[in-house]
Amino acid sequence: MSRYSEKVRDTKETRVQVKLELDGDGKVEVKTPVSFFNHMVHSLLFYMGTNSLVVAEDKQNFDDHHIVEDVGITLGLTLKEALGDKRGIRRFSSAIVPMDEALVMVAVDVSGRGYASVNLDLKREKVGDLSTENVSHFFWSFATNAGVTLHIRKLDGYNEHHIIEASFKGVGLVLKDACSLTGTDIRSTKGSL
Repeated sequence: MSRYSEKVRDTKETRVQVKLELDGDGKVEVKTPVSFFNHMVHSLLFYMGTNSLVVAEDKQNFDDHHIVEDVGITLGLTLKEALGDKRGIRRFSSAIVPMDEALVMVAVDVSGRGYASVNLDLKREKVGDLSTENVSHFFWSFATNAGVTLHIRKLDGYNEHHIIEASFKGVGLVLKDACSLTGTDIRSTKGSL
């Protein structure tokens, strides 16, 4: 069973292309105009164990918001399609991820119901060229379009680069586990996800 999808989102604001092979070996390429965001999305997809491509163009160059949002939307839709009916997936996963002094908890339910609760307690306006308010917005855009329930909490730490990076790595790790194939049934008492 091939768990692959590709999507293009083309609006007046951005053009985003995503290719996603779930059962890959970590060959990831990310190109957007927001370099710190590239690093974060690359980390997420690498730790998710995918072979993937994300290319995004900002047509209006206002700020980083549209790129972050539209990459989240497109990546979420691509994951949703690649999972198909979700037959055989583990469904639930969680991890506590350290990065130096930072410690972040991430939990996911690949339920078909999109939701994100993100509390990273970020104080800075930006890390690199990424507005910190767009970190939670990315996760919300991604989760609601992927149909996954996502919880992310900072447990400790003060370096916001480390906190953000631990959260992206954590999301990749829990998605790798939750999307892994463990059988042939659908993990729901309802019989569908």
